[in-house]
Amino acid sequence: MAGLCSLLGLLLLAGRIPLHAAKRFRDVASHAGAAAPVFRHQDRLHGWSPDQNTWNDKLYPVWKEGDSRWKSCWKGGQVRAILTSDSPALVGSNITFVVSLVFPRCQKEDESGNIIYDWSCKNGTASSPDSYVYNWTVWTEENDWGKCPNRSTHHVFPDGKPFPCHPGWRRKNFVYIFHTLGQYFQKLGRSSAVVSINTANMTLGPKLMEVTVYRRGHKSYVPVASTRDMYMVTDEIPVFVNMSQKNDRNSSDDIFIKDLPVLFDVHLHDPSHFLNTSAINYKWEFGDNSGLFVSNSPVFNHTYTLNGSFILNLTIQAAAPGPCPGPSTSPPVPTSHFPVSTVNPSDVTTPLPTGASLQDWRKRVAPDESCQIIRYGHFVASLTIVEGILEVNIIQMTNIQKSMSQTEDPTIDFVVTCQGNIPTDVCTIISDPTCLWPQDTVCDPVEVNDQCLLTIRRAFSEAGMYCVNLTLGNEASLALTSTLVSVSGGGSPARVGAGILVSISASIAVAVLLIFFVYKRYKEYKPIESCPGKAVNSSGLDVSFHKEKAVFFPANNEKDPLLKKEAGIV
Repeated sequence: MAGLCSLLGLLLLAGRIPLHAAKRFRDVASHAGAAAPVFRHQDRLHGWSPDQNTWNDKLYPVWKEGDSRWKSCWKGGQVRAILTSDSPALVGSNITFVVSLVFPRCQKEDESGNIIYDWSCKNGTASSPDSYVYNWTVWTEENDWGKCPNRSTHHVFPDGKPFPCHPGWRRKNFVYIFHTLGQYFQKLGRSSAVVSINTANMTLGPKLMEVTVYRRGHKSYVPVASTRDMYMVTDEIPVFVNMSQKNDRNSSDDIFIKDLPVLFDVHLHDPSHFLNTSAINYKWEFGDNSGLFVSNSPVFNHTYTLNGSFILNLTIQAAAPGPCPGPSTSPPVPTSHFPVSTVNPSDVTTPLPTGASLQDWRKRVAPDESCQIIRYGHFVASLTIVEGILEVNIIQMTNIQKSMSQTEDPTIDFVVTCQGNIPTDVCTIISDPTCLWPQDTVCDPVEVNDQCLLTIRRAFSEAGMYCVNLTLGNEASLALTSTLVSVSGGGSPARVGAGILVSISASIAVAVLLIFFVYKRYKEYKPIESCPGKAVNSSGLDVSFHKEKAVFFPANNEKDPLLKKEAGIV
C-alpha cells in the first residue's frame, strides 16, 4: 500500500512538472535580469493581458542577452529597434509608443512587406543576385499561410491567440510584444508599430516599457530585436514657455532688455489633446512687484523697467470635465501679497483686492461644477534685465560727390542715431530692392559718444536701387533699421566713358531707323512726272517730317525743371 501511494505521488509530481516548467510572459520580460513589476488590478490597462499567461517558447524561442544566435538571426547584419514615446503624460491622458526597426545597410521594406536589397545604395555589399532578403509573400503561398482564418498553429501569438484577419495582414511579417506594469500587448506590424494606452488607472511616477520583436520564419518566429525605454506619468501639466523680445541678441540666455516688452508664449505638452475642452487659466508673477496677473490666453507681454535679476513664476490651472476627484494631496500654496489682476484676451485688466491669495484666484477662475478634473502646471525662470539698444533711425543720407579723375565707387554717408545703450559694432547688408538677396555685408567696430550719433559710409558697386540694412549691436542687444536708396551714376572714368559710347551708338541707330522709316512712308507720294502748270505741293511732306523730327529729336530742354537734382537727395 505504501508503495502504491509513493507511485501515485510520483505520477502527480510528474504531471505538475510541465506546468511549473512552462514559460510565462513575466519570465520573458525579466530574462535580462531585471525583475518585472507585479500586476495589480488597479493598474489594469484596457486591452492588455496579465503577464502570468504562458508563453509558447517552441513557436517563439527566447534568447538571453549575449546569446550568439542574435548575430545570425538576420541576413546581412543585425536589426535595431528604436522605441520612442510622447512622455511625460498627464494622468488621465493617452500616451503613445512608437517602435521603428532599422535594417542593415542597403536593406529596406517594399510595399508588400518583404525585405529587399536597395540597389540604389552606394557601395552596396549585397552579393546575392536575388533582390530579396526575405520574400515572405512566396513563403505564405508555399505553406498555404495565406488563408484567413487559418487553422494552422503558425498563425498565433505567443499566448496562443490567433492573428486578427484584418485587411493587409499578409504584409505584416513582424510580431511586436509590448510589456509594462505586469501586462503585455501583442500586435502584428511591418517595420514599425504604434501603441497608445490610457493612463487613468496608472500610478504616478516613472515606468518601464519593454518591446520584443519577432520576424516570420519557416517553422517558427525568430527574435530579431528588443528594446526598452522609460516613460513618466504625472499629475502636473508639462509646461514650456518660449520667451522672446525685439532687439534681444540671444533669446536662449534669459537676458532681456529694459523698457522693451518681453513676449511669453506658453506651450502645454498635451499630444493626446486631453485638455482641448478644458478651461485653462494662467497666473503670472514677474518678480518685479508689478503684481499678479491672471489671463486665459497663453500669450502675454510684460515690460521690465528696472535692471537686475527677477524670478518669473507661472501657475496654470486646467479644469476638465470628468469623474469627481478624491481629496487633494497637493501641498498648500503660500499666500501672495502682491496686487492681483485678471486679464482677458483683449488685455483689459480688472484689479482684484490687494492681498488676494492663490485660493481666492482659484475660486474666481474655476468653474462652479462639482465633478471636474483640476490639474495644475508650474513654470519658474530666472531673468536678467540689462540696458540695451532700443531703437535705430537713419536721419540723413548724403551722396559723396567725386571728381571725374577719381576711380572709387559711388559712396553714401548714412547719419544714424539710436536710443538706449551705446552700440559697439555696426553691420551693413546691401541687398536687391526686395531685400531678399544680399549682395554685400560689412561689419565694423564703432566708438559712439553719449548722444549715440554716428556716420556710416558705404560704397556701392554701381548705380541702381538697393535695400540697405543697418544693424547696431552690443553684448546684449541688436537693433535694426532698413531703407531703400537710389544710387546715382558715378564711378571710374572708364565706366563713364563706356556709358557715353553706348548712348552715342544708340542715338545713331535710332536716327538711321527714323530716316529709313520716313523715306519708306512718303516714297509713294512722290509725283511720277511733272505736268506743266502744276507745281508739286510738298508742304504735307514737310509738315509730317517736322512732326516726326519733333518726336524723335526734341529741342534742347536742359532748362526743364524735371531734370534738376536737388542737393542732398540720393
